[in-house]
Amino acid sequence: MCGRFVLVTDLTKIMKEFAIGNRVSAFQPNWNISPGQYVHAVVQQDGKNILESFLWGLIPPWAKDSSIGNKMFNARAETIAEKPSFKNAFQRRRCLIPADGFYEWQKLGKMKKPFRFSLKLEKPFALAGLYETWISPEKKKINTCTIITTEPNELMQSIHNRMPVIVRKELEGFWIDPGNNNKEGLLAVLKPYPSEEMMMSPVDPSKLIKPKS
Repeated sequence: MCGRFVLVTDLTKIMKEFAIGNRVSAFQPNWNISPGQYVHAVVQQDGKNILESFLWGLIPPWAKDSSIGNKMFNARAETIAEKPSFKNAFQRRRCLIPADGFYEWQKLGKMKKPFRFSLKLEKPFALAGLYETWISPEKKKINTCTIITTEPNELMQSIHNRMPVIVRKELEGFWIDPGNNNKEGLLAVLKPYPSEEMMMSPVDPSKLIKPKS
């Protein structure tokens, strides 16, 4: 799973890193981003990369109420092409969620020890995401998103049985292109990131809220 991540890189650097031409949301650095909060995501509109704000926890357009989003902050790579909650977004509404790192907890008996995972390059990277727009009973539009997870790489295996998909730089444009209907190619993006390009470091538990698990 991916239930916590961090994004504190300066906005100017993020816009340059992801070739963002415009942003339509305020930016707030956060060391402990959790489901139910608004996150920043890169989407493509008219061939240009736009930085938008999405509620983390995808609500499908057909949902009767917003509570379903509480359980849909992650989507499994193995089933997103078929699962009703995600298949339409997978076809047309894919995004990149910038992050400096993400957290995962290792179970040690009755305790959980947090670790932060990031790139050895020490630069922001893109988590693979999907997004939707839900219309509430009051006719209010709510943009929501989910982070895609896959099986763990060797670095993650001893900590957790899932990890978020990190999109390689050369595949970012391919992933968010709304006109791209290459199903096999898109699914091929959703692989574990190479362990040798990542690093892991322990985190002070008092500074993080434990996930519900």
